[in-house]
Amino acid sequence: MLGENRYRIVLVGNYVPRQCGIATFTTDLLTALAREETVECSAVVMNDVPEGYAYPPAVRFELNQQALPEYRQVCDYLNMSRVDVVCVQHEFGIFGGEDGAHILELMSGLRMPIVTTLHTVLDHPSPGQFEVARRIAQLSDRLVVMSHRAETLLREVYDVPARKIVFIPHGIPDVPFVDPNYYKDQFGVEGRKVILTFGLLSPSKGIETAIDALPAVVEKHPEAVYIVLGATHPQIRKASGEDYRLSLQRRARELGVADHLVFYNRFVDLPELCEFLGAADIYVTPYLNKQQVVSGTLAYALGSGKAVVSTPYWYAQEMLAEGRGVLTPFQDSDALAGRIIDLFANETERHAMRKRAYTFCRDMVWTEVARKYLEVFAQVRAERAQRPRPVFPRTVRPDVYEAPHPNADHIVRLTDDVGILQHAKFIVPDRDHGYCTDDNARALIAVLLARDLLPPARHIEGLACIYLSFLQHAFNEENGRFRNFMSYDRRWLEEVGSEDSHGRAIWGLGEAVALGGADELQGAAQHIFDQALPAMADFTSPRAWAFGLVGIHAYLRRFSGDSSVRRMRETLAGRLYGLFERHATDDWPWFEDQVTYDNGRISQALILSGQWMQEEAILQVGLRSLEWLASIQFDPKGHFVPIGSNGWYSRDGHRARFDQQPVEALAMIDACREAHNVTRDAKWTDYAQRCLDWFLGRNDLRVSLYDYRSGGCRDGLHPDRPNMNQGAESTLACFLSLLAIHRMHGKQSGIAAGESDSAAAGKENA
Repeated sequence: MLGENRYRIVLVGNYVPRQCGIATFTTDLLTALAREETVECSAVVMNDVPEGYAYPPAVRFELNQQALPEYRQVCDYLNMSRVDVVCVQHEFGIFGGEDGAHILELMSGLRMPIVTTLHTVLDHPSPGQFEVARRIAQLSDRLVVMSHRAETLLREVYDVPARKIVFIPHGIPDVPFVDPNYYKDQFGVEGRKVILTFGLLSPSKGIETAIDALPAVVEKHPEAVYIVLGATHPQIRKASGEDYRLSLQRRARELGVADHLVFYNRFVDLPELCEFLGAADIYVTPYLNKQQVVSGTLAYALGSGKAVVSTPYWYAQEMLAEGRGVLTPFQDSDALAGRIIDLFANETERHAMRKRAYTFCRDMVWTEVARKYLEVFAQVRAERAQRPRPVFPRTVRPDVYEAPHPNADHIVRLTDDVGILQHAKFIVPDRDHGYCTDDNARALIAVLLARDLLPPARHIEGLACIYLSFLQHAFNEENGRFRNFMSYDRRWLEEVGSEDSHGRAIWGLGEAVALGGADELQGAAQHIFDQALPAMADFTSPRAWAFGLVGIHAYLRRFSGDSSVRRMRETLAGRLYGLFERHATDDWPWFEDQVTYDNGRISQALILSGQWMQEEAILQVGLRSLEWLASIQFDPKGHFVPIGSNGWYSRDGHRARFDQQPVEALAMIDACREAHNVTRDAKWTDYAQRCLDWFLGRNDLRVSLYDYRSGGCRDGLHPDRPNMNQGAESTLACFLSLLAIHRMHGKQSGIAAGESDSAAAGKENA
């Protein structure tokens, strides 16, 4: 048991050995807090890679930053752990969701006081950033800022009450004021004048300006050397390797100063960093972003008693005032060179500046900063004791439903005046593979279901017309069949497409009849539907039958008395039922000897048909087969594991775990939605949510397939990585899955859900 006056504090953020400024700050703050006898301190950390990091014992809980359900798990964990105060380290980029909105899911459910340290405060936030920041301010008992400019922005831009804002400076290590020559021999720079910049290397640091200044500095001070300390930022390295660092080295060679530039491509620990700082005569921050409200590297340099030359970003203006450093204009290498030359030439001024900086920072050492945080923690605890907030029993109820708001940007990006392109290289449409009927049918359904999501309405009608026009052109009236693949130069690559593509076209057309809205759109879809449906009678593909049945279901919502379409439904549903009767056994309740692709679609088709035809046997086959699919496609840990396309699942027991495809999750979600409509059993909504969570990171690799920025979806899950391309099939599967979850839970969120299945069934059965 903790003593009565001790606090149990949890810091939420990043943590070393993850390489980022927030990780360093969180680690240093926790270390300082843990030295206080009144504190028991631990951390909850975000992982940006599935495997996580080799954290020290202080880290008690880690989560995938993109996996929304894990934020709820952390919330429950903290509520049950009797934590006294949670201290969130906020930076938009370290949390998942659009503009880092996932952190709101955690904060909104916490019962204890929340103190949030803001590492970024924007003066011109996007609408999404503004809303996230405002909500964080509402949920937090205090907001800690590390610059007075940030205080002003919170009051004037975000309308945060002054009583909620606390200024606590950025912490710094407590190091002695030493002569730089003491450390220089450790780095082979004895007798030289050392300029230093440290931190994760990225283009925003403006290192080019400092390198461009070097020739003039070296001309006046040939013994000068510029040390750039720090590993390349992990996100930069992931995107382009070491191209940026190599470009800086080339720049130095071209300017003739390569012998005066030293790169240390490492993420150093605190003791070694202090030694590097100790060896520096002048510290330089040539950063490019004026709106930067805090810089840990600048704070550390000043706290080490360095003479500093910096560009005038907001934090530097504040920290270097009153002669504690000098400012030069952004991207002005001549001005930067001039100030460095002057400081090297004037040793008295340089040392006076060093002393002013060191003295100013004595209240910023981590011991003092930790005590200031503890004072704030004590205040918010006392306030909560006087004015407690309502406690909601979140931890004793099931996971609440959650789904990102669907984003159609990537669907629009993939679409031209012909139709939606099949593939993409990352998010860039790939013209090499052209178009297909399958994807245009899916896209037609997607935009009609989301008509209110993508204003203005005429834009939706335009997209729907493009996709419907593609289907119209794909249909060959001479043989009654759809062609599937079209090259980018508008040449059909076959005269007859697959049976599955024909079935998907029927599905899309049936939905267009039901959802088209305008008589003209419905009429065009109905005309093709009527001509294309008879061919289904000759098909042998179970999935083509299933796609056709789902399309028939939609069509009959609009024209329930069409006898010919009803008869086709009876025929196709009877064939699927007969297939099950011939192949199924107690331990293999399936339609074939192999479970392959779009499996849930077959179960969905029979659930729909059995319910609407009032055929109990057909309905029960649909439900039984779906139960079995659920039993074999969920890991014991609870996450969805679709049958892999690299070998499928055979009756003999061989099963492929990978490659996992987005269409499998969509098919299961749609089937579970229909099962819930029939049975009202909550387990089906739970299964559907877990299938959606597969897109969001609750999968074998714990990596998000959904791209919150683009609205696209990565093309599948391999054993070691996601397929980073965002093609039409995967993007539409994810988009339709989001729509289905919103419909299932009756949450419109501005999305047209169409007529409810129960209402439509009532019409047909009346």
